[in-house]
Amino acid sequence: MKNISRKQIIWGIILLVFAAALVWLVDWTTYARPPLPEAEAALISDENVEVTHKPWLTFTLSGVDVESGFIFYPGGRINPKSYAPLLKPIAAEGYLVVVPEMPINMAIFDVDAADEIMAQYPEIKHWVIGGHSVGGVSAAMYTAESPEQIDGLAIWAAYPADNSDISALDIPVLSIYGGREEGVTDESVGERKHLLPADTEYIKIEGGDHHQFGSYKIKPEEHLATVERSVQQAQIIEAMLDLLIRASQ
Repeated sequence: MKNISRKQIIWGIILLVFAAALVWLVDWTTYARPPLPEAEAALISDENVEVTHKPWLTFTLSGVDVESGFIFYPGGRINPKSYAPLLKPIAAEGYLVVVPEMPINMAIFDVDAADEIMAQYPEIKHWVIGGHSVGGVSAAMYTAESPEQIDGLAIWAAYPADNSDISALDIPVLSIYGGREEGVTDESVGERKHLLPADTEYIKIEGGDHHQFGSYKIKPEEHLATVERSVQQAQIIEAMLDLLIRASQ
């Protein structure tokens, strides 16, 4: 047997490290927090709402033509299906709801995803865009870049980036966050009020946290909410329906 040189050993170690790093990178870029069982259940079509998955996750009111739509950008590294328990009831009230799948599950890498959706549904007269966490940041960015396309904005558990000044727009805006958020607080939201219209509606869900804006699996230590998920999500749905009504006028 030939002796293995030190150089061969070093190169072998380098290749092993590189392979391990590549596996980690692929896992990191493709991982998304998986939906809870109630989210999977909400993905089943019923007599009121048809749910389709291609080319986007879409909730459509069965047998009825609608004039208003809601484009929702998911939170970072969260499976889009995790928002079905919130979005399906919204669709049932007479709205088209569309959730695009984002590159490596990060909306910030495809802020303009709404363009293709709008082009696909020319019959929709009023568009509201929104998102959760980084999805909310991205939705605000899109609104700032394409104000003529948007009739309303919903920011869930987030706040606009400094380059997303839409304060001069005459559209309804909703900023909704949990009282037990760690990163989105009264202070951080207040510091960016100058970026949003003066009549923006701010709602703090007492006892709500960041993760209950969806229905996905988290670690026990990440659960900070003191209210039930259903209670928090009912408040989100109510606020969204109010926003959609105002944006559709």
